[in-house]
Amino acid sequence: MMVLLRHLLGDVLRQLRQRQGRTLREVSADARVSLGYLSEVERGQKEASSELLASICGALGVPLSQVLREVSDQLALAELQEAALSGSVPAGSGTTPDRLGIDPIPDRVPEVVDMVGV
Repeated sequence: MMVLLRHLLGDVLRQLRQRQGRTLREVSADARVSLGYLSEVERGQKEASSELLASICGALGVPLSQVLREVSDQLALAELQEAALSGSVPAGSGTTPDRLGIDPIPDRVPEVVDMVGV
């Protein structure tokens, strides 16, 4: 079974909104998106444009890059689970994003050491 990107995106947006204790009505008003459309996006029934996503993220006070990172992480996990279930990747084979050719995203930006005057 293929995981649809719009379902993962909707789940992430809904989780963010609920963690903030906000209603669909509040976020839709702040994002200037109809309540019904936002609801359909959260349920994975509508594909959101990049402009719409930017508006929703702005209303939630969350960078679009963070939302896309969460969606990407969930998609990678779903793909690994699907591959393990289909037998194309043996479970427990040590398959990690870096072994799949995916550069891991650092948890934080590395510190820059000032080498001037050393």
